[in-house]
Amino acid sequence: MGLGVGIVGLPNVGKSTTFNALTKAQNAESANYPFCTIEPNKAVVPVPDARLDELAKIVNPERIQHSTVDFVDIAGLVKGASAGEGLGNQFLSNIREVEVILHMVRCFEDENITHVENSINPLRDIEIIESELIFADVQQLDKKLDRLKRQAKLEKGAQALAEVATELRAHLDEIKPVSTFAKKDDENFQALDKELRFLSNKTIIYGANVDEAGLLEENEHVKALKAHAKVVGADVVVLCAKVEEEMVALEEEEAEEFLKELGIEESGLKQIIRLAFEKLGLASYFTAGIKEVRAWTIVKGWKAPKAASVIHNDFEKGFIRAEVIGYDDFIAYKGEAGSKEAGKMRLEGKEYVVQDGDVMHFRFNV
Repeated sequence: MGLGVGIVGLPNVGKSTTFNALTKAQNAESANYPFCTIEPNKAVVPVPDARLDELAKIVNPERIQHSTVDFVDIAGLVKGASAGEGLGNQFLSNIREVEVILHMVRCFEDENITHVENSINPLRDIEIIESELIFADVQQLDKKLDRLKRQAKLEKGAQALAEVATELRAHLDEIKPVSTFAKKDDENFQALDKELRFLSNKTIIYGANVDEAGLLEENEHVKALKAHAKVVGADVVVLCAKVEEEMVALEEEEAEEFLKELGIEESGLKQIIRLAFEKLGLASYFTAGIKEVRAWTIVKGWKAPKAASVIHNDFEKGFIRAEVIGYDDFIAYKGEAGSKEAGKMRLEGKEYVVQDGDVMHFRFNV
């Protein structure tokens, strides 16, 4: 769907280890030295959803299919990346292609694992990365401003764009991210953002990578990170990337027992996947049949014909109506037949906005 999450951070903070665990495969080399990731690794990750299991208990399908989120493991940035330091601008362009940033931050001490800045300081690390995103936005904006100033002499519309761009440039000069710009609702700003895809305007989730002890009790690094996140309005998920990677080889029940022994209710990775799905503005509707019970990924707010198109384009073109049962009703009345008898199936037309958890069947003309 063109919507994805980019995993960023300084070298050696646990990005590739987290990616390995997310994808349940060792397909992103993780090593104890900077820049081990050269090309961005991409993976499609299933979204944990207990509702699918409940539907399957009723329908007894041959298979279960989850909604998915695209994750991209982007090589470690360093101070000066926007000016070509480290592996430079190619990675900043990779970030431009995603909609949400998972910013991994190291929050544990271990003298055996090197840190590119030679000490553990989450807030400094965050400032380094996020400043580089701002500097990259400045470069993009400066190029656009030069063109707009020339066009403004001839085109009335370009003048308004140039004025907003100039105000934004002054905002960025104060090393403030685009996300805090006062005129974000201005249509001219939105036109600029659509074209330039400002890096510092993307939604950020902080992944606090801790050791096993840090899973049981918040250390000072995590407390500092959470305080910062509260100020900037970001979410924080605490996880131990090493533990998550170790669970890759375990069966689901074994993994749950392992977490229980550690005193943890739920995997940090599951929290990250669900949160990413939400921050991307996505939702799931279900189809439930003998062949499969499946969650289909849509953008929140889509109407029924557009939602049908993720199954097949012909469903949108030939849409007639949708048969809809709410998830809770489907479970309460033990399936489609019981829901119909209870009068819980609705017929919805082209203007129906699909709700997360709807169990749907589409009627269409070929």
